[in-house]
Amino acid sequence: MAETRLAFKAGRAFRRGSTNFVDPDPRKGAILLQNGDDGLLHFIWKNRSTNNADEDLILFPGDATFVKVEQSAWGRTYVLEFSSSNQRHFFWMQDADPSRDEEFVGNVSRLLADPSIVPIWYSEGYNPNSQAAGPSTSQPSAGGYQATPEELARIRSIVSTLGAGGSGLGSSAGGAAAAPAFPQEISLTDVLTPANLRPLFTTRPELAQALFPHLPPDLPSPPTVDTLERVVSSPQFRAAVRNLDVALRTGLLGGLVRSLGLPEEAGTGVEPFLRALQEQAGRGEGDGGDRMDTD
Repeated sequence: MAETRLAFKAGRAFRRGSTNFVDPDPRKGAILLQNGDDGLLHFIWKNRSTNNADEDLILFPGDATFVKVEQSAWGRTYVLEFSSSNQRHFFWMQDADPSRDEEFVGNVSRLLADPSIVPIWYSEGYNPNSQAAGPSTSQPSAGGYQATPEELARIRSIVSTLGAGGSGLGSSAGGAAAAPAFPQEISLTDVLTPANLRPLFTTRPELAQALFPHLPPDLPSPPTVDTLERVVSSPQFRAAVRNLDVALRTGLLGGLVRSLGLPEEAGTGVEPFLRALQEQAGRGEGDGGDRMDTD
């Protein structure tokens, strides 16, 4: 089964005739780097409107580079070049926020050199270019960790419970889930923080039992509030939240969220994901209170 190692929003661009000018294709797309069933690394461009993979290139370690086109007036155009041929494929970044361009490009370059490496995600507020301006203690976050389906289910359960518990994800005064007014650029890393989750665990200690099936099997039993606090404060949990946040922003997680019991549109972004969990929590309350869907 193919394994997606990296995905981010990007469109294609094409050379204008025989000139050196490159024109962007306006279609919404995404670049995916996958370990294919054939054991090789695939560089895929997927049309986000049709969900079709319109380009699928097989890459061998060290044969390709993905670099910025310095002559681009816009500044967010990149080219995939091959050392074994004269192929050149142009792409332009489509995420509205350019602050993570270098993070994605750095991960592409590392995977092109060694398809077995794990992508590295920077910690919040970290910018490698800021190091030239002066010393900083910010460091990239631990990149040797990737969320498994079990860990994504754990996050889903915690977010669902957070909404049902009236702790700030939009519950009404009467306890039923109301449509939350999410910030325009909400991030899962801003929602699933130890500071947000700790009061919930303290006021509702029964959550330890409800969430225990979703926690790592090597934790002490019986589960305690302290155990939950240690889980949500761990680098592994923070990395899993960060990876899920990044994946949701590609808008390509419809299949995964269906396996978590959510509608496909919940996989099109962070806000749709949180809204779907909020609605599910509301339905659970209407069916009798403390029941949790643990599929």
